Amino acid sequence: MAPTAAYGSWPSPIGAELAAAHDGRPDHVGFVGDEVWWTAPRPAEGGRRALVRRRDDGTEESVLPAPWNVRSRVIEYGGQPWAGTMRADGTALVVFCHLPDQRLYAYEPDAADGAAPRPLTPVSGIGGGLRWVDPVLRPEQGEVWCVLEEFTGPGPTDVRRVIAAVPLDGTAAEDRSRVRELTDGRHRFVTGPRLSPDGRQAAWIAWDHPRMPWDGTEVLLAEVAEDGTLDRPRTVAGGPEESVPQVGWTHDGQLLHLSDRSGWWNLYRSAEDGAPVALCPRPEEFGGALWKIGLSWFQPMDGGLIAVVHGKGATALGILDPDSGELVDAAGPWTEWAATLAVHGPRVVGVAASPRSAYEVVELDIRTGHARVVGCPHEDPVDPSYYPEPQIRSFTGPDDREIHAHVYPPHNPDRTAPGDGLPPYVIWAHGGPTGHAPLVLDLEIAYFTSRGIGVAEVNYGGSTGYGREYRERLREQWGVVDVEDCAAVARALADEGTADPARLAIRGGSAGGWTTAASLVHSDVYACGTIVYPILDPVAWADGETHDFESEYPQSLIGPLDEVPARYRDRSPLEHVDRITAPFVLLQGLDDVICPPAQAERFLARMAGRGVPHAYLSFEGEAHGFRRADTMVRCLEAELSLYAQTFGIERSDVPRLELRK
Repeated sequence: MAPTAAYGSWPSPIGAELAAAHDGRPDHVGFVGDEVWWTAPRPAEGGRRALVRRRDDGTEESVLPAPWNVRSRVIEYGGQPWAGTMRADGTALVVFCHLPDQRLYAYEPDAADGAAPRPLTPVSGIGGGLRWVDPVLRPEQGEVWCVLEEFTGPGPTDVRRVIAAVPLDGTAAEDRSRVRELTDGRHRFVTGPRLSPDGRQAAWIAWDHPRMPWDGTEVLLAEVAEDGTLDRPRTVAGGPEESVPQVGWTHDGQLLHLSDRSGWWNLYRSAEDGAPVALCPRPEEFGGALWKIGLSWFQPMDGGLIAVVHGKGATALGILDPDSGELVDAAGPWTEWAATLAVHGPRVVGVAASPRSAYEVVELDIRTGHARVVGCPHEDPVDPSYYPEPQIRSFTGPDDREIHAHVYPPHNPDRTAPGDGLPPYVIWAHGGPTGHAPLVLDLEIAYFTSRGIGVAEVNYGGSTGYGREYRERLREQWGVVDVEDCAAVARALADEGTADPARLAIRGGSAGGWTTAASLVHSDVYACGTIVYPILDPVAWADGETHDFESEYPQSLIGPLDEVPARYRDRSPLEHVDRITAPFVLLQGLDDVICPPAQAERFLARMAGRGVPHAYLSFEGEAHGFRRADTMVRCLEAELSLYAQTFGIERSDVPRLELRK
């Protein structure tokens, strides 16, 4: 029998270095000829994103060596950063966005001369410069179409976005005038175009402030003229209160789009009379929040079938017959599919994970129904008996509202819990807040559960995956509903005897950092908290202290600033630091333009001298979302040290975090 040890004191083979090495996931899958390509994280290489291909013999090969970093910064969250094609001579051509300078580059990895990538676009010294995302190759026309984000001044909202055509011959690299703008910039936000099979029409998505893309978007359709311009664009779907996150075309030229017009993101086909036809109406999601440009939840196939990601959340990969409405799910252990799909003949490729496996590149052959891992295969870095066993739970919050959560009890085969105690628990608040906590293996969660500290991920009101009504619970209630729902889950775990009521913590990043800070202000449930690159000052955030994409997001989350200024002050953690009595650690990237370090610094200045133990760790070279292995190690160890000190746990395996008062 395993020896008995106090919760939180258990030894574990899952160290911070191990968790950091497995952070991130493959993304942006695509086919180049018969080959599967994708981007992959490289935490040990400065956090860059590598472009990877799978050769015919099954080996994985990095297309570009370090320091090439395939990631776009359009709307800061980026999106589809590359496109590729296989030429008639069997050589590949890829166009990609390089993170440091945000230029588009063309590269021929199979070329005999081994030439380096060549730039296709110029550099601009104005504001954030020129940025590109969601490319669509048109090699016959000698160009690539994509979204251009152009800064027109030094401010974060001095920006315009258009669909543009870039020559593949490199002539625009020094001459901005060689870039052809295909739209007029009347919409603040656009996605890349989706071309009909005959190339005669293009469809894309657009929206304007103060709407976010999950509030309302329009589908625009235009003719592709002989001179390569977009003629007579018109709105054919969507609207101010209807969210369309993706459009596409069937093999025979019918326009498809996702829409939440029914309250759920379902898939529709445009009929001849213009009325949308639901292909598989269900009270579940076939799409999600458009946080990045070019996300993909469905892909039409040559034979008329459609590959779809669907479920309450994104739990299944299915093949839909649009004529009959029949939907058949792929067999396999995966419980979460990312919003990236690609198809080639009978093959469907996506990125999926489960509670026992991290995200992998998975291929489904619809002829056989067989799904297999073809890239980034999960390999257990430790005995999987140390992984937590999640519980899918529903809790009851204020006004009897349902709250969804994943609960991960402490688990370690080498230790037995004492019979007379309850474990500490950490409530995890996800970012967004229009986001979702997936049900997947996360070694950061296992880092804590294998040491005897439970974790509960809360998909609070406002989360995606449960329909528009659930998503809109947070409208003008940010800092209320999210805080109440997290507290309700924490209290329920304590009341049912699952968690120690005196040893509850909360943690979150970005919007989850806001929820964490607001919870320490407005709730007495938690003994401590971990605040990660947070929003702390909503007044400044709504008044120009963030990037353009989310600059007017608070209008729906809190309300118009000029109409409800008192509400902003009441919700603001910065304005109520005097209410914080629990210890905390604040983790911040110094290059973060979404949640800038200035907010953290103002918050800490007001906390100074109040006698509340706290620590501040800031990181050069890190932006919004930590990507470097050494940063993630330091953060995990600091968080564990905070819990150990607050909960009275003896641990000698992590550096002691200095808490100041």
